[in-house]
Amino acid sequence: ARQLRRGERSPGGVSLRVPQPNINATVAQNILLSVEYSCRGVATIEWKHVSSRGTTKIVEWKSRNYVNISTVYKDRVTIFENGSIQLLNVGVRDAGYYFVTVTEEYGTNIYGTIVVNVYEIIYEDLHFVAVFFAFLTGVSAILICCMWLCNKSLHLFQKKTHKLTASTTEEIELETIEC
Repeated sequence: ARQLRRGERSPGGVSLRVPQPNINATVAQNILLSVEYSCRGVATIEWKHVSSRGTTKIVEWKSRNYVNISTVYKDRVTIFENGSIQLLNVGVRDAGYYFVTVTEEYGTNIYGTIVVNVYEIIYEDLHFVAVFFAFLTGVSAILICCMWLCNKSLHLFQKKTHKLTASTTEEIELETIEC
């Protein structure tokens, strides 16, 4: 059987369209791997996930017939009549290539590919910034208090020195007058 590329129609009449070949998602998001196929007879749709960890068969079904979902994806995948699937609660491990193959009953098949990137939301960075900001706020409050104390101490010292100077000057004046 000859394999056809995305969007190509076979002599038997099978076609496949992948409207969104690249999907970016964040962890815990639900994603729709959207395809549209048409076929004259009964078609078999098969989805596989390929990543650095290997190849995993996700699901295979015949239109209006049986469905075979892999145990790994049992509670995480929803299938649609047009050949699309929805993955629930994606994780970083779900990043990779998703291959869909549509095979008509006469053996002609066509395939499509969707690339999925899954990103983590890094809350640790925000937490670090918040803690660092609180630390800087605390340090600046301590420095302001130290400056205030130094300023008060300086004023007290200047008052004492001024009184001491004044009393010394009076004693010197008194001594000069007594002589």
